[in-house]
Amino acid sequence: METTKKQNAPTLERKLGPVSLWGLGVGFVISGMYFGWNLGLPVGGTLGLAIATLFIIVMYLCFTFSYTELACAIPKAGGAFVYGRKSHGNSFGFLAGMAQVVEFVFAPPAIAAAIGAYFHLFLPEYSTTSIAVVAYLLFTALNVSGVKTAARFELFVTILAVGELLIFSGVTLPKFEMSNLSINAFPNGIGGIFAAIPFAIWFFLAIEGVANVAEETINPQRNVLIGLGSAIFTLVVLAILTFVSSIGVGGWEAVVYPAPGAAATDSPLPLALTQIVGNSSFLYHMLIFIGLFGLVASFHGIILASGRAVYEMGKENFLPPVLGKISKKFHTPAVALIVNMFIGIIALFSGRTGEIITISVFGALTLYIVSMLSVLKLRKSAPELERPFKVPFFPLTPIVALIIAVISLVAVVYYNLQLAGIYVIIMAVSFAWFKIASYQKAKLGEEEVVSEVVTKD
Repeated sequence: METTKKQNAPTLERKLGPVSLWGLGVGFVISGMYFGWNLGLPVGGTLGLAIATLFIIVMYLCFTFSYTELACAIPKAGGAFVYGRKSHGNSFGFLAGMAQVVEFVFAPPAIAAAIGAYFHLFLPEYSTTSIAVVAYLLFTALNVSGVKTAARFELFVTILAVGELLIFSGVTLPKFEMSNLSINAFPNGIGGIFAAIPFAIWFFLAIEGVANVAEETINPQRNVLIGLGSAIFTLVVLAILTFVSSIGVGGWEAVVYPAPGAAATDSPLPLALTQIVGNSSFLYHMLIFIGLFGLVASFHGIILASGRAVYEMGKENFLPPVLGKISKKFHTPAVALIVNMFIGIIALFSGRTGEIITISVFGALTLYIVSMLSVLKLRKSAPELERPFKVPFFPLTPIVALIIAVISLVAVVYYNLQLAGIYVIIMAVSFAWFKIASYQKAKLGEEEVVSEVVTKD
């Protein structure tokens, strides 16, 4: 009876190809080019953030190739959760999965705040928070409706977002002056490099989300490699281009503060454009409007990935089982998507974009560390595992990613002790729930076995 139920249960459908995966990979991340990174400039300056970003680019290149080996060998929706569980057992898997959940659930409210800030430029009568909440409702509904529809939309908005960044660079680079990069370039010395790390990570955070749709990918062993590889190359080029062209117009302070003494902005690219074309020209409004698609691409894409991450953990009873339900009508993890939305909206109302980004970064770095340990362990413990793609220069590549991730995590903790405490509480409470639930499940299983034996006797 139970076997029949499992066979009749709705499942995720394989509908995604390599182009869709490129769109998802770039789309998950591209909002990092539009906002967030500039919040690292007050602590690091141009030089401090640049060094941190180059450091992080090396980590992401090594991480992405290493993670691709895992995604191709074990194409499951849970991503790091599944890899950690297979390499080191249930507790390690829970750590990886919960870190992934924190990353993917806390990134969207930061992006939603930026969407609200951008739309507020056009609709000043509406608050940024109300616009952000409406965005949450709309894009959660879109993700519930079906993965093929969601992926097509993601590809469309990602292409527009990439095009906008290229146009933005075309407008700003003719006005670029090297001297602008040296204005107050290193305000806090070496310490500023480490303090800027969370915002350098924001340039690329969530690229690993591609692995979470591996279970919905046609020929994942081939297409995940193509999608992830082409996505990280595109993102590195865009990050360097955006960084240089934005700051080169008038120095870093011009893309952080709208006015002297004002709070740091969530929309640095409009500030850079204002210095060239003003804020009332057609070109300014056209580029800002198209720029919204970059934020929408990441917002929508990470919502998609977060639903899969939570779904997989719920399906395996590592989170409440209701989160592991698939919609019979849409074949999507609807419950997980809706729960994630409510948590995100609560975080959104805190109004602290930089702090939300940092909490998301804590989850990302934990995931990267666990994933690299999984790559190293599985090569020894599971040599028989079919690996259509093997990370080049093993074991050096995952070790480099692991070392940089550990250094980055230590730095982020040092400069954000209070937020680190919040992150530890989230992980500790969820781990305690997991252990209690596991114990109760094991006890129930023992009682059923005893019951069966008594009945037979």
